[in-house]
Amino acid sequence: MKFIKDDFALETEAAKKLYHGYAEDMPIIDYHCHLNPREIAEDKKWDNITQVWLGGDHYKWRAMRSNGVDERFCTGDAPDREKFQKFAETMPYLLRNPMFHWCHLELARYFGIDDVILNGDTAQEVWDRANAKLKSMSARQLMIDSKVKLVCTTDDPVDTLEYHKSLAAEGFEVKVLPTWRPDKAMAIDKDFFLDYLKSLGKAAGVEITDYASLVRAIEIRHQYFHDAGCRLSDHGLDTFYASEHTREEVAAILAGALKGKKVTGEEADKFKTSMMILFGRLDADKNWTKQLHVGALRNNNSRLFGKLGPDTGFDSIDDQNIARPLSAYLNLLDREAKLPKTIIYNLNPRDNEVIATMLGNFQDGTVAGKIQMGSGWWFLDQMDGMERQMEALSQLGLLRRFVGMLTDSRSFLSYTRHEYFRRILCNILGKDMERGLIPEDYELVGAMVREISYLNGKEYFGFDLD
Repeated sequence: MKFIKDDFALETEAAKKLYHGYAEDMPIIDYHCHLNPREIAEDKKWDNITQVWLGGDHYKWRAMRSNGVDERFCTGDAPDREKFQKFAETMPYLLRNPMFHWCHLELARYFGIDDVILNGDTAQEVWDRANAKLKSMSARQLMIDSKVKLVCTTDDPVDTLEYHKSLAAEGFEVKVLPTWRPDKAMAIDKDFFLDYLKSLGKAAGVEITDYASLVRAIEIRHQYFHDAGCRLSDHGLDTFYASEHTREEVAAILAGALKGKKVTGEEADKFKTSMMILFGRLDADKNWTKQLHVGALRNNNSRLFGKLGPDTGFDSIDDQNIARPLSAYLNLLDREAKLPKTIIYNLNPRDNEVIATMLGNFQDGTVAGKIQMGSGWWFLDQMDGMERQMEALSQLGLLRRFVGMLTDSRSFLSYTRHEYFRRILCNILGKDMERGLIPEDYELVGAMVREISYLNGKEYFGFDLD
């Protein structure tokens, strides 16, 4: 049975013309992902589909656990073939879950398997066919075959960026650039904070003994990232921070923490606000794009977090109110003319309209779409989530200025998410065309598709990709 057909998810003739004529062959800018740059530099290969498909994929682990699969088949030491079998047996229970689409798209595009529905009975056939295909695959070849022009990984300020540098020196045809992710540098309320400051100081060549030396270390590492080609930052936030504070207050808070004093919640908020303002100023000065991810309630299962660690499938959507602190934070930077290009990603779908209306408050005419609403993220990275995000942006902003999709993934097989997104985009626009809600003008609407798929990102981030 062929499931992934040429016109998959394209419900109208207009949608088919838009996708096949304007979106299908566009290159990919993957401006936010969690690929390991070492694996790209070393051109990683895999022995079997379990290694490339199930290793590190918390989406699949969550699904398998929900289907009653023991942990040894998820993150444990079960043989790869047995892990794959358990996932295959879970697939029939994923109907209407986006993973059913993602997995079959990946099987079709990378392994040429579009005539089989994965389940327990077909697992051996898929295993054999996929593994035969894997012999000619590698990390780099997957990127090239997917028409990827640019990848931005997610990197800590203490990272050496040695693999990014080696790829650049080698002249690998896909640009692989770092993204500045300084979350640990503001985590003054976490047990690891003091040890992290030692690592940060060592990387910067600065002994961090007070607030001034911390700022200096951050400035040095920010410049180091810039010199390595970094042009984006990223923050994974519990909420937005905009507490009133003075530099003297924050210096005293850090001084206490350096002596082992436990900070209060109010003190932590003031410190984090000062850091987020510093990061914003640095990004603005270097014309970087700041990404703000908010809305995740992480590591809910303390028992399994203690056993397996973070990013193993125990996170969910949070429901904190974000409008006022987000507004206050953007306003603090805008007041100084230090608000950089910014992309805001929400994880709670109830916040779509909050974000979409917030954008217009801080557009200043200097850059088209300067403040962006990020694509459907994490739990919203699916058909309904993408449609709702684009609907809110369409009604309350400028969809045509949207910088489009990203993978947010650790997998080299995730580039089909760009295809999935483009099909959904074309389906939305195609239905509008056939309903007479937008003009049946393929030159006009097709240009919009190309811009959202690739051209907007190329212009917005300012990368030379030709």
